[in-house]
Amino acid sequence: MKKFWTSLAIIGICFLLGGCGNKKEDKLAAIKESGELKVGTSAEFAPFEFHTLIDGKDKIVGADIDLAQAIADKLGVKLKIEDMEFNAVLATLKEGKVDLGIAGISATPKRQKAFDFSANYYNPPQKVVINKKDAAKYNSIKSLSGKKIGAQKGSIQEDIVKEQFDDPQIVSVAKVPNLILEVKQSSIDALVVEETVGASYIAQNPELQFAAIDLKSSEDEAYAIAMQKDSDTLKKEIDKIIKELNDSGEIEKYVKENTVLANKSTEE
Repeated sequence: MKKFWTSLAIIGICFLLGGCGNKKEDKLAAIKESGELKVGTSAEFAPFEFHTLIDGKDKIVGADIDLAQAIADKLGVKLKIEDMEFNAVLATLKEGKVDLGIAGISATPKRQKAFDFSANYYNPPQKVVINKKDAAKYNSIKSLSGKKIGAQKGSIQEDIVKEQFDDPQIVSVAKVPNLILEVKQSSIDALVVEETVGASYIAQNPELQFAAIDLKSSEDEAYAIAMQKDSDTLKKEIDKIIKELNDSGEIEKYVKENTVLANKSTEE
């Protein structure tokens, strides 16, 4: 009987304290306490995240990196960037090895089941990149029926190829530069990519161009910041920061400035 009353007392205390072992971690407080914001990205997606030489040293830059830095500054912590393949960003986030995933990530319904997402911070049009010599041949969705169409592995562009093209042979590759090379070499017929990213690679590769093909856009394709589930306070703070940066035009400025930087880097 004594054990029964002791157990009952423990249960009562747990109830009053809001549960034993089920307390949600305040991720915003944890980041501030650590003094560091760890961000996972995939730095081959110019102008959002890419490598460039600054004062002779390799550095990761881009619109997403500027956004991450702005968030870190407003939280009063240091920024630490973890570079990896795109399809590893969310997996690393889920394991808790980074605090945020900022890598041109779209908050699709499937991803929302596993992660929390910020408000959208950028909604890019999607484009088809082809070799210039194929411009007359590939000028409609129908003309690419059954053709090899590339998309970054684990990206929203994979879904666009599946949903908007007829019987495509999807070529999924982890890195966009490798897909660009395949289009140049005619190993694949086309590549679906975000417009600003595509424009940056076209500027670097005069053999390429956008096809005269219109793709459907949706809010699912907009970019958002990924975080672990139950990141309520962190999400609220990041949404506030994103709104401030969008209202002031800073995020659009980040995109434009880094597009210029990406193009300049390839010319040097």
